[in-house]
Amino acid sequence: MTGKINSYKDLIVWQQGMDLAVATYSLTKAWPKEELYGLTSQIRRSATSIPANIAEGYGRDNRGSYQQFLRIAQGSLKEFETHLQIAERIGLATHDQASHLLTSTEGIGKMLRQLIFNLHPNRPLLPTAYCLLPTAYCLLPTAY
Repeated sequence: MTGKINSYKDLIVWQQGMDLAVATYSLTKAWPKEELYGLTSQIRRSATSIPANIAEGYGRDNRGSYQQFLRIAQGSLKEFETHLQIAERIGLATHDQASHLLTSTEGIGKMLRQLIFNLHPNRPLLPTAYCLLPTAYCLLPTAY
């Protein structure tokens, strides 16, 4: 199955980033109030930054800007992973909770890397994207 990308919302990487952000809010609801302005805030901000930067990059008018925002999303992803591992080490998240979310970050990271690669200036943009298949990482917008 193939489909046109009409919006950043059509990108699987954005959708999975949104799912990660929602899961992060669910996880952190039970965390102690004294962490609200510490680790809770940091992990939530890094999680929401991932899909936000994907969306912002998509809205830019050139590949270079889009790639830069995708790189920022990659950085936020690594920041999120670090916060999550800290949360697990200090007992705020269980091993199962952390493992589940880290599995999600692996897939998101692969998609971000592939999308950045596909946006290289010497690569032509495809008229359609094959990103509607969960195994495909060819996540290209058509409006360039």
